[in-house]
Amino acid sequence: MTLDDLRVFVAVCRAGSLSAVARELGCTQSAVSQHVRRLEREVGVGLVERQSRGVVPTRAGRVLHQAAAEGMSGLDLALRRLAEIAQGDGGVVRIATGSVTVRHFMAAAVAEFRRQHPRVSLEFQTESSSRSCFDALREPGLDLAWVTLGAPVRGVEQRPVAHLSWVLAMPADDELAGRERAEAADLAGLRLISLPEGSTSRTQLDAAYVELGIPAATSDTSVADWDTAVLLAELGVGRAVVPDLPGFRAHDRPGLRFVPVPELPPLAVGWAVRRWDTLSPSAHAFADMVSRHNALS
Repeated sequence: MTLDDLRVFVAVCRAGSLSAVARELGCTQSAVSQHVRRLEREVGVGLVERQSRGVVPTRAGRVLHQAAAEGMSGLDLALRRLAEIAQGDGGVVRIATGSVTVRHFMAAAVAEFRRQHPRVSLEFQTESSSRSCFDALREPGLDLAWVTLGAPVRGVEQRPVAHLSWVLAMPADDELAGRERAEAADLAGLRLISLPEGSTSRTQLDAAYVELGIPAATSDTSVADWDTAVLLAELGVGRAVVPDLPGFRAHDRPGLRFVPVPELPPLAVGWAVRRWDTLSPSAHAFADMVSRHNALS
């Protein structure tokens, strides 16, 4: 059993196709099959089964794939770290983020980091949700992911940085705009702009509604991110319950009001990594800098 055998096997399980992996690696399909067969001889059981549309791992194959994928990811990360150590204070920090993350949580930290570490490159990979950020962390090459924290994820360490209160966004002339706070009961029956379907923030908000006995909000409008929800609220399309993000109050918006909803439990946001103790010094420095600019509340 060689590292090449395991790498090819992991690639086959991911692609579900021997021919696709052969094209990816620039070799023959027969060569890919030889790697898989060598593993099967070594472990004494079949690892993949052929179907009409490709191959899928067997039960034994799934066990090996999970262990091998985690091992390969850790090894690839270690090799990157060794290369960065050899480079000295240079290198690259790769971060997966949502579409509004840099604007609201990282702008000041990015500017400071660039001044203090001019030889380190920052690469941002935009993902559509925290779930896709977690998925991206499983691939080699990614250092950090900024996520909405939720349930534990296998093979990922989560570290909270800030707890965001919820606010009700609405036009300045809305009948609720003059209040100092909104009660949970005030949300009952409102037609609210819906947060992204399947997002961690939407899931946690819906769970809070159930816990507080608030009927499920109805809306004809759903959005892909928090910024869009706030913009539509400002335009008078509807009201929106959103996290109280730093960037929302950074600019004077006379046509918009944010009314706190203190009964809703805060939303935790922060970092996700495979392992903190394997991060490069540059990645640690960037993560710490962002955390300082978003002091845990």
